[in-house]
Amino acid sequence: MKSITLDGNSLNHDQLVAVAYGASVVLDPAQLPNVADTAEFLAEQVKQQEPLYGVSTGFGSNADKLLGAHHIRDSRRGGGSLLEELQRNLIITHAVCVGEPFAPEVVRAMMAIRINTLMRGHSGIRVETLQALAAMLNAGVVPVVPMLGSVGASGDLAPLSHLAIVLLGGGEAFYQGRRLPGAEALSQAGLAPIALSHKEGLALNNGTAQMLATGVLAVARLEELCDTADLAAAMTLDAFAGRLRAFDEHVHALRPHPGQVHVAAHLQTLLRGSTLTDIAYHLVPKFKSWLPGCWPDAELDALNFDIAWDWVPPGQRHGREKFYTRFMPFRGGKKHQPQDSYSLRCIPQVHGAVRDAIAQAKRVLEIELNAVTDNPLIFPDLPGARNIEDRIVSAGHFHGMPLALVMSYVKAAIPVLASISERRLNKLVDPATNDGLPAFLIGNEDGTESGFMIVQYTAAAIVNDLATRAHPASVYSVPTSANAEDHVSMGANEARHVLDMTHDLAKVIALEIYTAAQALDFRRDMINAARSLAARHGVEALAGKINGAPTPEHPDYPVFLQEVAALRAELAEAGEFSAGEAVRAALGALRRHIAFMPADRAMDGEVQRMVELIKHGELLMAARAAA
Repeated sequence: MKSITLDGNSLNHDQLVAVAYGASVVLDPAQLPNVADTAEFLAEQVKQQEPLYGVSTGFGSNADKLLGAHHIRDSRRGGGSLLEELQRNLIITHAVCVGEPFAPEVVRAMMAIRINTLMRGHSGIRVETLQALAAMLNAGVVPVVPMLGSVGASGDLAPLSHLAIVLLGGGEAFYQGRRLPGAEALSQAGLAPIALSHKEGLALNNGTAQMLATGVLAVARLEELCDTADLAAAMTLDAFAGRLRAFDEHVHALRPHPGQVHVAAHLQTLLRGSTLTDIAYHLVPKFKSWLPGCWPDAELDALNFDIAWDWVPPGQRHGREKFYTRFMPFRGGKKHQPQDSYSLRCIPQVHGAVRDAIAQAKRVLEIELNAVTDNPLIFPDLPGARNIEDRIVSAGHFHGMPLALVMSYVKAAIPVLASISERRLNKLVDPATNDGLPAFLIGNEDGTESGFMIVQYTAAAIVNDLATRAHPASVYSVPTSANAEDHVSMGANEARHVLDMTHDLAKVIALEIYTAAQALDFRRDMINAARSLAARHGVEALAGKINGAPTPEHPDYPVFLQEVAALRAELAEAGEFSAGEAVRAALGALRRHIAFMPADRAMDGEVQRMVELIKHGELLMAARAAA
């Protein structure tokens, strides 16, 4: 991967993701003099014995404690000054997180964020300390950072201390696939531990890097999942022979929310070339269970279904004559209504609102990527500064509420996207709502098969779980540091929840695509079977598929035959029915791994394979290439 230059001002979302997954970093040489100047300014103030928060005072509720010249108890005296000991103690006593460690990509992103913010030159860190942190990142030494322990103000103190402690030769780190003591990991990578100088411990652990790293990686994942959810919806629309007018550009110009407009256009792109969507109602047969002799030739008889329509006799068309001059009087799988259910028709409004929530989060995260988030802030060359208090300012940039609130917004959006996906899945398997497809998408002529019934149960369980996890952490502050930090953001928990929830959202979308593929094959094959029957056999063969046909003696019989002949001609003259080009490509990629299911079989391995296909983006890449 190309190296990413960190200058404190221009790090973006995509660059951070690249570093998270392996790209190295370079410190911008043009910015390093600013870093050095600030460190030298701070050192000069220390020589003048100015009382500086976190440098010559304690931290948090200990801010009123000024450091002396030496230990009160000589027996505790060690090497180095009290000022250096203060910084070291800050790191080693704050590294107290618990739980499973973050994935390496999260920690690498944390390291890059911390380096980038310190490159702004307002934190007092030395150039050599930044270089040591960058060297550790580039060498592949990944500190072990347990997940639980940050309240999101003063930043992510505890997790960032786990990151920084490895620089000092403590803690643990992953290196070349092994979990090692920090000192050993550094040694194997050819690196040496460092000692911290004035304020460097505070600069390293006082900031929003954990919540920002997890938030950025979550948003990157969600952007891919939004595209995948659109693909799932497009495949389901093709399987339903859905109506596309609700996605027209001029429609969405009247309510131009950006996400909504984008999704409507995206669906049109994914469904370009579809001859299933917007198909005439009367051409869509409904499923009927296969029985011996139901087809007039061997090729059709190999199918695992039969088809049927209901005929509407002239006496039942009163008041609807105009409709039946446009559409033939046959009721098959597609109901005679101009609009689909909300889970289909309102895809742009729902998927688009989720996209807008993610876009708002991304906007906030992009600002934070190049923000200074430690405390105090140092302005060595501030114009008009009258005294040291003007140049070294205690403020609250470590407070994670800007990130926490947008992560709450995204957290609420995740079960919304999962829920509409599950509703489409449910609609596909329910014979009362699936527009003429077989119940649970299986032939089941012997009554022994469950098909995709329980796939919907799994999706429903995940949706419920996501909904119960969507409660915002940001609304529940628990004060810390003896009430010196009396309002905290809980943004670290919020962002961590969101990143974790993306994995389960992906599973729901995978289950919809798995089900929609089965439904789409059925729909396509049923309509094309009707087409083949019409092309290869006479009116009588097609008439045998019509329920409610009059007897030859009935006065409506000549009208019936005439209308069946017209249906036969339209079917016979039609081209082969198929899904949109992008949907077809995604279906083809899926079918290379999982075949159509003509009869019940073990599905557990297939479900896991679907989850992997979504995780690695294989179907989405196929659709993008075709589109």
